[in-house]
Amino acid sequence: MRLQLHTALVAVALCFGLSAAGQAKLQTVSMNAMPQNPGGEFSVFSSITKYLTLGDAASLSSWFADNLEVTVISSSRNCSRKQAQEILRSFFDANTPRSFQVTHKASEANKKYLIGLLNAGGELFQVTIYATASAGDTYKIQQLNISRQTAY
Repeated sequence: MRLQLHTALVAVALCFGLSAAGQAKLQTVSMNAMPQNPGGEFSVFSSITKYLTLGDAASLSSWFADNLEVTVISSSRNCSRKQAQEILRSFFDANTPRSFQVTHKASEANKKYLIGLLNAGGELFQVTIYATASAGDTYKIQQLNISRQTAY
C-alpha cells in the first residue's frame, strides 16, 4: 500500500506539471501527523470529507469549481457543477455511504490533494480529490475520482 501511495504521489506531481523543485516541496502528511484543529493547513477538506461520509451531493457541490472533471467508476467527463452534483447524487443513491477515511493528503502552493477510502453500498471505493485555490484562500474541487478499490 505504501508503494502504491508513493507511486500515486509521483503520478500526481507529474500530472500537474510540478518541477523537480516543486516535487521536492510537495508536502506529504500521514494521518497521524495531521493537525486536528479545524484551522489547520488541510481544513479545506474537513467539510468535504463530512459531505462524502453523509453522501450529501448537494452540499459537496458547493465545493465544486464551475466546471470540473468527474470520474465515477469507469465513466469520466468534464461537466458543470450541477451535472457533477447529479452524477454524485446518483452514485450515492446506488451506494449508500457508511464511512469515509482519509488515507493521504498533500499540498503545494495553492493546490491540495486528498486520497481516501469510501465504504459505500457494501464496497470500498478510492476517492481522489484535487482542489485549487481561487480568489483568496477559497478552494474549489477541479477533479473528483471515485474508483472501486481492488484487493491486492
